[in-house]
Amino acid sequence: AEAARETVTLAADRIREETDNTPGTLLQALGADPDRMPAAEALDGDVQRLRRQRDALGAVNLRAEEDAREVQAEHDTLVMEKADLEEAIKKLRSGIAGLNREGRERLLTAFEQVNGNFRMLFTHLFGGGEANLVLVESDDPLEAGLEIMCQPPGKKLATLSLLSGGEQTLTALALIFAVFLANPAPICVLDEVDAPLDDANVTRFCDLLDEMTRRTDTRFLVITHHAVTMSRMDRLFGVTMAEQGVSQLVSVDLKRAEALVA
Repeated sequence: AEAARETVTLAADRIREETDNTPGTLLQALGADPDRMPAAEALDGDVQRLRRQRDALGAVNLRAEEDAREVQAEHDTLVMEKADLEEAIKKLRSGIAGLNREGRERLLTAFEQVNGNFRMLFTHLFGGGEANLVLVESDDPLEAGLEIMCQPPGKKLATLSLLSGGEQTLTALALIFAVFLANPAPICVLDEVDAPLDDANVTRFCDLLDEMTRRTDTRFLVITHHAVTMSRMDRLFGVTMAEQGVSQLVSVDLKRAEALVA
């Protein structure tokens, strides 16, 4: 009993020192009933359990608040960078969309112009018939393929691959010159394009060259071994080898020669 009384006295003194309250005042402030309070052993067990939980948490990190501020600052920086990147991506996508839109418009404009030239030149080359260019495989002009549909006089409409070799060559020439007419250059070099053609088709090819010279200011340089093509040119240039290892260039102004003969 004496020991219990001493323990109570020490507890009361401790309460008074730490809280500046007497046990009675503290009980009144807390609204606690002394008769209904848990036994001292139970309270001591709770205290020990709570102490073990506290110890299990480890040492207090005194830099936690500073570390939290640093992490928050880094987080804020990353959020700003993310927003900047998203804005840059948005502008980039908008720019690409604008370029694609302008590209489609220009492509369709050029396509219509080339297609019109192609139909005209095809008819001129074949003396009739019809032909046109068709965008296939996609509704987007930037991703679409190109199909060449042709119908020479007296034949059915077909793709380029179903025509004869000579017809394919003439059709290809019509397409090349159709593109050329859309944006003519000062000089055009044609290297033996008449090689697979017979005399009748060579004549058509030469007629096409005459038409191109009337429509443009382009100078056509034609490399050929075909006599019919040579006879239709304004001037001939030839390379001869008078002796081994020595080349000699000769030229003939056919227009002037014809005038002299006449």
